[in-house]
Amino acid sequence: MPRQVRFEQYGGVDVLQLVDVEKPVPGEGELLIQVKAAGINPFDVKLRKGMMEGRFPFSFPAAQGNDVAGVVEAVGPGVTGFKPGDEIVGSTAKRGAQADFALVSQAKALQRPEHVSWQVAGGLWVVGTTSQAMVSAVGVGADDLVLVSGASGGVGALASQLAHHRGATVIGVAGERNHEWLRSHGITPVMYGPDVETRIKAAAAEQAGRQVSAVLDVSGGGYVELGIGLGVAPDRIDTIVDHDAAEQHGAKAEGGAAGTTAQIAELLGLLNDGQIELPIHASFPLDQVQQAYTELEQGHPRGKIVLIP
Repeated sequence: MPRQVRFEQYGGVDVLQLVDVEKPVPGEGELLIQVKAAGINPFDVKLRKGMMEGRFPFSFPAAQGNDVAGVVEAVGPGVTGFKPGDEIVGSTAKRGAQADFALVSQAKALQRPEHVSWQVAGGLWVVGTTSQAMVSAVGVGADDLVLVSGASGGVGALASQLAHHRGATVIGVAGERNHEWLRSHGITPVMYGPDVETRIKAAAAEQAGRQVSAVLDVSGGGYVELGIGLGVAPDRIDTIVDHDAAEQHGAKAEGGAAGTTAQIAELLGLLNDGQIELPIHASFPLDQVQQAYTELEQGHPRGKIVLIP
């Protein structure tokens, strides 16, 4: 029988179980896809731990995951532009991407380009729309010196490259093991940790004495306040983590994953042409879902971790 990752109570990775389920049936405007890759995200962790219960209450058993890529097996009534056999990149409307089969709305599905791997396609949607929203929120342009915290993670890696693609100079805060990767993508790396502000100022001074003009905060931990201290205007600071600081200082907190197919289509074009990269930190079989989330929660993965049915 088809399998799906589920959990029946809030908790740690041990509540995640791979269970047998009936094959889904596509409804109006839906595609049934055989999953080739499904991404995992920090947001999934917050949901599973009950940290978002007030905003996203679950009825149990609950399924996992939104990011998905796979082959269309069947289409529901009203579907146009897709047929069985098509290879698609998508996002589930009802979660449940971490499975052998998943349902995707045709409104959140695109054809997979030839040079975009299954792993990249399966891990793209959430980090893609979030990074696009962040870069747009602060209006990154060619004259900017942009600071990105968490610059080697899934969102941070794409946001850094998108800012660079727009012509901006980018300083990326990340662990030392990711510095060479950042340099190879045109981003000036800075080590996180104590006294990071001094290192950021030094890196900025090397850019003809320029000042940081925009901040994209992916990691939290005081980067909103750091940006204010550097003289960055609050409306040019965007965080997806520190919402309290954003409210306190008048910064932005944009970057939700409710993005558009147009945003993903743009990213797929850049990825297919090799202009940007979504690094894949690791791929795990579906039956190793607990190990995959342990890796996500304990480490600082470069890019994405994906599950392969």
